[in-house]
Amino acid sequence: MSLMLRKGLLLALLQGGLLLSLGGQLLLDRATRPRGWILTQPVDPHLPIRGRYVNLGLLVPAPDRADGQDMPWSGGRVVLRSEAGLVRATLTTDATPRSQSLAATPQGELWRLEPSVAFFIPPRVADPSRRPPGEQLWVEVTLPAQGPPRPIRLGVKRGAGPITPLETR
Repeated sequence: MSLMLRKGLLLALLQGGLLLSLGGQLLLDRATRPRGWILTQPVDPHLPIRGRYVNLGLLVPAPDRADGQDMPWSGGRVVLRSEAGLVRATLTTDATPRSQSLAATPQGELWRLEPSVAFFIPPRVADPSRRPPGEQLWVEVTLPAQGPPRPIRLGVKRGAGPITPLETR
């Protein structure tokens, strides 16, 4: 083997190892970390070339506020947890990577998490963010030890009914 071929194979093995370690970490998180459904607010970035994904703003019920704290309260930090299959937020003063920034939304008791997340969809699937009146788009997420929630699948809730997962394959 020539020197260039050996270097090329070594680089290919290194890149393959990095890819496998990242994929393994994501699969391990999905298997071991808590998960739950969270209401979404589709965000259209108004870009002509945005790819085949839906940009989703994540909405959580407003966390309890401290005594004397004015509403609307925004710019704080929250820790996400899963309760009965739904994602909830708890206010925190801790600035660890587990905590997320929180920005108020104009939708009453719902608060929007920043940053939004991207859910990638196949080319032949219609945009799932365009829902008829009376339907809400939800996303099931994994809550990793650090960083923002990772989307797993989309679902629709009609009225007060259960969340029905969407087929996006």
